[in-house]
Amino acid sequence: MKAFFRNLRGVAFFGGFTINTIIWFIPILLFAGLKLVLPIPALRRAITRVLMAMGENWISTNWLMMRHAGSFHLESRGLEGLRRDGWYLVISNHQTWVDIVVLQAVLNRQIPFLKFFIKQELIWFPLLGIAWWALDMPFMKRYTPSYLARNPHMKGKDLETTRHACEKFRDTPTSVINFIEGTRFSEQKRLDRKSPYKHLLQPRAGGLAVALSSMGELFESVVDVTMIYPDGATSFWDMCCGRHVNVIVEVRERELEDWLVKGNYETDREFRKQVHSWLGEIWAQKDEILDETRDSHGR
Repeated sequence: MKAFFRNLRGVAFFGGFTINTIIWFIPILLFAGLKLVLPIPALRRAITRVLMAMGENWISTNWLMMRHAGSFHLESRGLEGLRRDGWYLVISNHQTWVDIVVLQAVLNRQIPFLKFFIKQELIWFPLLGIAWWALDMPFMKRYTPSYLARNPHMKGKDLETTRHACEKFRDTPTSVINFIEGTRFSEQKRLDRKSPYKHLLQPRAGGLAVALSSMGELFESVVDVTMIYPDGATSFWDMCCGRHVNVIVEVRERELEDWLVKGNYETDREFRKQVHSWLGEIWAQKDEILDETRDSHGR
């Protein structure tokens, strides 16, 4: 019986998220259609600001539900100095799907609305594709190595397409997030990948390279986020069912050094080594933070 009521709570909580998403999704679609047909750039930028405000309100309502309907303890550190009118590249480790809603809640209205790089083909996804476009999600075009082997003249065209898609961000403050590990952490994945870290997977630089190649000169700094669950990571469904979530979000703003923007990740082997070394140092620091925090909480 206890499990029944636990799952019932989960359904109700998840239903609240779904209803909130639908409530905001409908006006976003309407404004997206308006933005699509208006030919005047100034009006389209004004509509974009309205759409970003809707996205922020959607996040605020989600967080309101999490705080009052769930069981949550959230501690955030290092938000001082961040601005809503800045341009940021956000990097983070990835423990659970709860990371996404927590990150959105912590950074909401501290920096511009978080955006994810999305494959260009997904713009044709029913309804969501136009919503992503309306919210200015950056679409990226990527060709497989086999395709480039058959069509060598297309080499570099994918990044050129992505850069062109990001031109609009010159006029609109933007935050782009990248989960550097590429997937959620698990102990089995750590062992399978022979990660040198105790609490993290090895960082992967491919997504970072796309962001830097497309928008590097726009970013003011890197917002480095460490997600810490002192009592262990909680799944999204367990959170909905009422399991207590204890999370610490450690934020560190890092200077975006010139060499990171000017290098060519695809063709310059030495630059790739530098990027991997730079990320490796950051991940080693994260691993220490996670280790110290868990030790202090008796884990």
